[in-house]
Amino acid sequence: MINIIAFDADDTLWHNENLYHNAKVTLTKILADYGEPDAIQAILDQTEVRNIEYYGYGIKSFALSMVEAAVDISNGEVTGAEISEVISITKNMLRAPVELEDGAEDTLRQVAKNYELMLITKGDLFEQERKIGISGIADYFLYLEVVGEKSEATYQRLLGKYDIDPAGFLMVGNSLRSDILPVLRIGGQAVYIPNEHTWFHELAGEDEIGEAEYGELERLSHLPEYLQQLK
Repeated sequence: MINIIAFDADDTLWHNENLYHNAKVTLTKILADYGEPDAIQAILDQTEVRNIEYYGYGIKSFALSMVEAAVDISNGEVTGAEISEVISITKNMLRAPVELEDGAEDTLRQVAKNYELMLITKGDLFEQERKIGISGIADYFLYLEVVGEKSEATYQRLLGKYDIDPAGFLMVGNSLRSDILPVLRIGGQAVYIPNEHTWFHELAGEDEIGEAEYGELERLSHLPEYLQQLK
């Protein structure tokens, strides 16, 4: 029996990865004199993943990776004016409005009638708290948690903090690697809602998925009906 349902935020409840996609396109234009778009994006992707252990996740981490990638791509010839443009990309991302996924608020409203809700999002605390605050959906959640990483240990810590039995815990998210597989490994349940804009680092290969069993829905708005079927 499910007692509490947790939701991922970025690209589950609101749009996020599209900001990064647009930023990468802009960066390729800024650095057009130093390389081809595909090569620039490939180096940035590699830099982002490599820097997770130093900077974690979020826009400010992404900004540092853009600067480092720009230096590498240009062999140190990137100009101060070009770096200033990179900083402008970052500020625009940080000022961007929060746009909810279709049906997100209505889904939360329906689900909250029968379950306690938790929000679990990873990334920079300042950035995520800002998005939660302006999203207009914070009041649907009994618990709000911003974490540095979504791992088995993280989920175990959170469930222990609120004395939640893993067997009664359901996680909803768009990342197999962060939202689904770690929860299953600690005895919880999960619903995967693919998003076409999910960051490549959050995808999982067949070797990682194995025989994991989880629900999968095409849209977040299908969740209330799915939960009815579980009863």
